[in-house]
Amino acid sequence: MKRKETLNIALVQQDIRWNDPEANYRHLDKMLGDALDLHSEVDVILLPETFNTGFGGDMRSVAEVEESGAFGFALSLSRRYNALVVASWLVEEGSSVFNRLHWVRPDASYGFYDKAHTFCLSDEKEQVTPGRKQALIEWRGWKIKPAICYDLRFPLWLRNRTIGEELEYDLLLCCANWPQSRSKVWSALLQSRAIENLVYVVGVNRVGTDGIGLLYQGDSAAVDFKGDVIASCQPGREAVAVVSLDYDNLCRFRKKCPFHLDADAFTLTL
Repeated sequence: MKRKETLNIALVQQDIRWNDPEANYRHLDKMLGDALDLHSEVDVILLPETFNTGFGGDMRSVAEVEESGAFGFALSLSRRYNALVVASWLVEEGSSVFNRLHWVRPDASYGFYDKAHTFCLSDEKEQVTPGRKQALIEWRGWKIKPAICYDLRFPLWLRNRTIGEELEYDLLLCCANWPQSRSKVWSALLQSRAIENLVYVVGVNRVGTDGIGLLYQGDSAAVDFKGDVIASCQPGREAVAVVSLDYDNLCRFRKKCPFHLDADAFTLTL
């Protein structure tokens, strides 16, 4: 596929209605309509982690079978905006539940990545089966690495491998439910993963208070390969921000500062 030189990404900083998928679908439909219907072009729509239910509590009770309600909603957005919709929701598969990030295309094709690092300070560790495979998305000529929330803390898992003199991916997308009490860590990790991997990083986090009393302030942001924040959402408020990522700027910086060619060799095992 011919590469699109500028990729436009919508960061959706949402206040998630607790365990109420239909209310979240209605709310997001209006929120995105107000923000994007007059926008000339959006290539990717990025939603928070478990955007349809919120994160925590009895996660098994709100898990869906694959290709049901959340998938149908994501597909409707993808077709409405001719964009890749990237979001996680809980999926039941046999006796397991996965926190599964999906990327859904307008033609109804899709892929997924199961969260590898289930969160040790919540019930997710006991309820959700961790994924064992990394993933790579190719969309409009860009190579994209997906991640979910706690994954962001683990640089080896997200390491941008060097293949010859080229890097494996150009953009890291992370959807999250990251509490306000650790908001400085969230922002620092977005910048760190961008700098060390020579990529754009876009992270979307929720706002509001969840069903178990945790407060979220969002701090959704796009960071460039130098670690500079190039777009952000106002903390504590719902918002949709659109950022344009320039591929030529990324290539010029990698050529000028080819730090990846001096990277340590490593082996990743799970």
